[in-house]
Amino acid sequence: MIDQTLLPDRQRLIAIETVEAMVDAIERLAIRGAPAIGVAGAYGLCLAMRGTHTVEEARSAFQAALPRLRNVRPTAVNLQRMVERMAKMEASAELADSDCRTLREKLLAQAMSIEEEDRHLCQGIGIAGADLIADGATVLTHCNAGRLATAGSGTALAIMYEAWRQGRRFKVIADETRPLLQGARLTAWELEKAGIPVTVICDNAAGHLFAKGMIDLVITGADRVASNGDAANKIGTYTVACLARAHEVPFYIASPSTTFDFDIACGDEIPIEERAEGEVWGGAAESRPAAGIAYRNPAFDVTPAELIAGWVTEAGILQPPFEKIRS
Repeated sequence: MIDQTLLPDRQRLIAIETVEAMVDAIERLAIRGAPAIGVAGAYGLCLAMRGTHTVEEARSAFQAALPRLRNVRPTAVNLQRMVERMAKMEASAELADSDCRTLREKLLAQAMSIEEEDRHLCQGIGIAGADLIADGATVLTHCNAGRLATAGSGTALAIMYEAWRQGRRFKVIADETRPLLQGARLTAWELEKAGIPVTVICDNAAGHLFAKGMIDLVITGADRVASNGDAANKIGTYTVACLARAHEVPFYIASPSTTFDFDIACGDEIPIEERAEGEVWGGAAESRPAAGIAYRNPAFDVTPAELIAGWVTEAGILQPPFEKIRS
């Protein structure tokens, strides 16, 4: 995998060979993006069984790794969902104790299936949403929802890639996305490589551009969508959605069906990951400022459904109650 913490300065591939390394890569955001960490979690469970010689040993190692991978990042539902898919496959496999290799092969095949499925979901999202982007439009996006965040072409960025492939020419504005600059570092890097014109702005410049009528459309990804359509995405997305509503600019969420969580009713029930405070002050100081200063670093916020014009999925552009993907 590409170590995303080093982009755009360095493009370095990392080989993940242990559960510990996979957990670390997900936690420190070397790999990130809800669909991508779901795929990574599935492969992490395969790595857990490396070196085992009996089904009992393999299952014990698998079970020990389950909670570590499931809980490493709590907001993105894809990680939990794909880990649970692997767990169901492991539990349903009825094998003799000598069939350890068969068990490992079954679970590897499931992980590979999850990866391939995500590629198809990304393609479907791109096709479903491409017509949202008109020739000559300016599209704002927040954080990174492209190839780096998925196993395929992305979610929000998949729409842009497909619209560009179909011949429409447009510009993209990428919010910096503080504190870790996923827009400035990752989205801009992706779009530049794809030949799509991109301009990076500070997060707090978005309101000025909306007010000047310089933004026609907003498309972002999501890490979890509740049953009523409330969507959790990178911190700052809610602010962008409010600005879009105030200036009558349509705001769309792009996410696969695997990101919808029908076990929760609304966004209030989505767990919000709090990350280390050093990510906040680290951009301004080499060491922690005065001890009397407190810091908060929520990694996500929730955009209420009433601010969202539509949810672009592989099943099309949907509205609640999402019957097309619930089944």
